[in-house]
Amino acid sequence: MRILFGVLLVFFSFPILVKSLTPSLNDDVLGLIVFKADIQHPDGKLSSWNEDDVSPCDWVGVKCNPRSNRVSDLVLDGFGLSGKLGRGLLKLQLLRKLSLAKNNLTGSISIGFAQLSNLRVLDLSENSLSGSISNDFFRQCGSLRSVSLANNKFSGHIPESLGMCSTLASLNFSGNQFSGSLPSGLWSLHGLRMLDLSDNLLEGEIPNGIEGMNNLRGISLRKNRFTGEVPEGIGDCFLLRSIDLSENSFSGGLPNTMQQLTLCNNLLFGKNGFTREVPEWIGEMRSLETLDLSENNLTGQVPDSLGKLLSLKVLNVSKNSLTGLLPESMKNCVNLLTLDISHNYLTGELPSWPFELGLQQLLFSDNRLSGSVDNTLASSLESSRHKLVVLDISKNQLSGEIPSSTGDFSNLHFLNMSKNSFVGSIPARIGQLKILETLDLSDNQLNGSIPLEIGGATSLEDLRLEKNSFEGNIPTSIGNCSSLVSLYLAHNEITGPVPASLAKLTYLETVDLSFNKLMGTLPKQLANLGRLQLFNISHNQLQGELPAGGFFNTIAPSSVTGNPSLCGASVNRSCPTVLPKPIVLNPNSSDANTSVIPQSFGHEKKILTISTLIAIGAAVAIVIGIIAITVLNLRVQASTSRSAAALTFYGGDDSHSPTSNGSSGKLVMFSGDSDFSTGAHALLNKDCELGRGGFGTVYRTMLRDGRSVAIKKLTVSSLVKSKEVFEREVQKLGKVHHDNLVALEGYYWTPSLQLLIYEYVSGGNLHKHLHEESGGNYLSWNDRFNIILGAAKGLTHLHQMNLIHYNIKSSNILIDNSGEPKLADYSLARLLPMLDRYILSSKIQSALGYMAPEFACKTVKITEKCDVYGFGVLVLEVVTGKRPVEYLEDDVVVLCDMVRGSWEEGRVEECIDSRLQGKFPVEEGIPMIKLGLFCTSQVPSNRPDMAEVVSILELIRCPSGGQIESG
Repeated sequence: MRILFGVLLVFFSFPILVKSLTPSLNDDVLGLIVFKADIQHPDGKLSSWNEDDVSPCDWVGVKCNPRSNRVSDLVLDGFGLSGKLGRGLLKLQLLRKLSLAKNNLTGSISIGFAQLSNLRVLDLSENSLSGSISNDFFRQCGSLRSVSLANNKFSGHIPESLGMCSTLASLNFSGNQFSGSLPSGLWSLHGLRMLDLSDNLLEGEIPNGIEGMNNLRGISLRKNRFTGEVPEGIGDCFLLRSIDLSENSFSGGLPNTMQQLTLCNNLLFGKNGFTREVPEWIGEMRSLETLDLSENNLTGQVPDSLGKLLSLKVLNVSKNSLTGLLPESMKNCVNLLTLDISHNYLTGELPSWPFELGLQQLLFSDNRLSGSVDNTLASSLESSRHKLVVLDISKNQLSGEIPSSTGDFSNLHFLNMSKNSFVGSIPARIGQLKILETLDLSDNQLNGSIPLEIGGATSLEDLRLEKNSFEGNIPTSIGNCSSLVSLYLAHNEITGPVPASLAKLTYLETVDLSFNKLMGTLPKQLANLGRLQLFNISHNQLQGELPAGGFFNTIAPSSVTGNPSLCGASVNRSCPTVLPKPIVLNPNSSDANTSVIPQSFGHEKKILTISTLIAIGAAVAIVIGIIAITVLNLRVQASTSRSAAALTFYGGDDSHSPTSNGSSGKLVMFSGDSDFSTGAHALLNKDCELGRGGFGTVYRTMLRDGRSVAIKKLTVSSLVKSKEVFEREVQKLGKVHHDNLVALEGYYWTPSLQLLIYEYVSGGNLHKHLHEESGGNYLSWNDRFNIILGAAKGLTHLHQMNLIHYNIKSSNILIDNSGEPKLADYSLARLLPMLDRYILSSKIQSALGYMAPEFACKTVKITEKCDVYGFGVLVLEVVTGKRPVEYLEDDVVVLCDMVRGSWEEGRVEECIDSRLQGKFPVEEGIPMIKLGLFCTSQVPSNRPDMAEVVSILELIRCPSGGQIESG
């Protein structure tokens, strides 16, 4: 009877049990289905989530508690989910673990997650969640053990309520944008084992109280903005295994209490402002495996106690101010794998014990080590040689020969011995390094030929042998280095041809063979190198046609200059099918009938006869351009005047440090701390005005020390580039230094006013001396020759720095008190938004007669040859004393046409300035005119480069030098 009653009881109560269980199960299903609806899940990864299921326990990523049949874990790491976190998850009241790491979730995190009172693990790392976290978020976190919000976009302060999570063992907020200081309640989390707040914007000092964190195993505050000293209390966290405070602004010394951290494995204090010496007690931290004190301000010697760190694997003390010798006691560090002491002031010889221990990485660069390395490398055990992967001993004072035993380090990937004083040749055994990727022996005193065996290093990616004294040919075996990306052989004495085997190196991006003695033609196959970005063969003796196609269609002129026999479309120099007889400029000949002009000029004569009409038409166009740009300048004139009136200059002790304030803009002086307080007065005083030009007005002002400078106030404000580009270009011009160039000493910037500050040259300009002097105050032949030669040298220097003057004319050549010429107004066109031919022709080439014909043709590239043309006009102007263009009542006389006509008629001697009254050497005068006509060829490729011009001028001055070929 009792059994029957029991059965009936179960039977009648079953519906009640079902009703009590069903809502709970449906809550979990409902919550997960709502969560799924709020997100996107690619590839149907949540297709098993079916709203018709009674239970979600078999769904992917879902785990249930077997007792309650409720969802306990939701783990969807790396599912590629996107969208925002909805409130559906709040239905999972018994959820203990929520992990949605490595997805693309966005939006903020709801305070409602605090309602999940059973949640122990929350991992939302590696998403794109953003916004701040409410201060109430952690108020009901009694069960939380681990929280990771790493690598998101959270911002704002870390909530103070975090201190209420008393059960928290792991906290990771790294890789966000949290700011402010550490919350005061952080150190109340006495159960915390791991704390990672790295890579944020946190600041201030570390608050007191860390000494109570007795369970802390690891702390990382790397890459924040913390300041002050490391608190002494950190030494009481005896269980610490890892401390990472790198990339902050901590200062002072390392606290002495840290010697108690005998369990610590990793101590990372790099990239801070720590001072004082490396403490001797560091050797008491016997468990250290990684010690990084790099990029601080540590001084003194490396302590002997480091030899006690028998477990040490990585030691990095680079970029400090350490001195003395590396202690021999460190040979006890038998587990050491990486030693980086680079960028210090260590002295003595290269120690042998690191090679005996068989380290993997040795970095000794930028110290003061000296002596030979032969014995050091030879001392390494044969068993340990195969372990070394990286060896960098560059930037020291090491000498002697590179030992052949270097080739025995068979596992080397990186070898840098550059910037020392090594002599001798490259050992052939270097070719045995089959997996070597970088070999840098540059900037030494090595000689001999590059060994053929270099081709055995088939994994080479970067080969740098520049700035030595290597001779002989480039070995063809280099074509076996199939992975080569960069090849630097510049500034040697290498001869012979460029090997065709280079064309096999399909990964090549950078090749620099400049400043050698290479000869012959370039292999046409080089045009097939599809990744090439730089191929510099300048200043060699190469000839023939450049490869056609690919990179060589756009090769920079500076990469081929100094090879007068190279030709091709890329260098704007045609290659004749049959090479004509070379044009010879004979400085010994004064015969006007000796032709310097190619035969093709017979056809060009028809063009030259209408140059007067071209000059008139161009003059009209230029006048229109000047009017248009003048209107633009007038728009900013008023604001410029106001800026000048308010202008105040300040000097600084740091010659490269600009000073600025709200009203004065930004002043940068390249050398000195001059007081420019008189600058504003000069700009407003007409008596201080020196002259006006296409780019602006020049004023003279005197510094407090009595030295004068010239200030150019730019009047092309509407055309000047942005501040950043303006400053970059002016900084480049400020690095140009030559006796025949007016030095740029500084600049001043505001949006409405730009000034360039130059050295003051007191002797006036060449135009004034040639055309405005009266009586007998004319330039002698010797003065004229010296001015032309000096100007040529200055222009050559500009071209060697890849700068074009754009505005060669006599008014831009200043004469100092000693009669030395100085080119002014160079490269100002770089300040314009683009090298527009209309602007150039109207603003820069304001003197029509100096303008190269290619300025009128948009399809012809503007190159240094435009300067050569203007220089040629200048030569003719100086020799004849006539202006480049003379406007008569009924005619316009172009100087080049007039001289060329006189040359063809055999009357060239009549062109020389009559004021000289025959007081000039004919053997210099006639060749000088030949040079002027040579430079003003209508075809740019027929003009010489300026380095050749200087050579010709020096030969003209020294007739015994023989003949000069031109071409």
